[in-house]
Amino acid sequence: MLPNSSRPDMNSFILMAEILSEPELRRTPDNQNAIASFLVQFPSQRPEDPVNRLKVSGWNTLADQIMEQYHKGDQVVIEGRLQMSTLERNGYKEKRAELTAQRIHVLGSPSASSSSFANVPATISAKSPAFPAPNDLVKGDSEPSFDNIPF
Repeated sequence: MLPNSSRPDMNSFILMAEILSEPELRRTPDNQNAIASFLVQFPSQRPEDPVNRLKVSGWNTLADQIMEQYHKGDQVVIEGRLQMSTLERNGYKEKRAELTAQRIHVLGSPSASSSSFANVPATISAKSPAFPAPNDLVKGDSEPSFDNIPF
């Protein structure tokens, strides 16, 4: 169901991540809808935790755009809805989060010779978080510093 314009969408998710796998295209059984999906990674909030991974899917026109424009290694900002899927493996039910993309914005790619985003790291890793920690945003007691924000 598409969100009604008179009510706010309560499940809105924005994520800055690195595309970890080449997008794959598939179609619904009736061949009416295209679905492109890929895996992304983004740093954990705590440096000692492993890098987070999440499956992203885009439908129809966005699926076609994903297949044409996005590749493994691209740095992107994804806007969409977060949902939980239940999978059954070896008799056990496993829940996984999945992001259904509504828009994708590219920040940079490993093949780009020059990027307009000079502060965006070439690779997102747990050791170099994409966003500064809240303490890094404050200079002194009251003046915020926005020098480390990548956009």
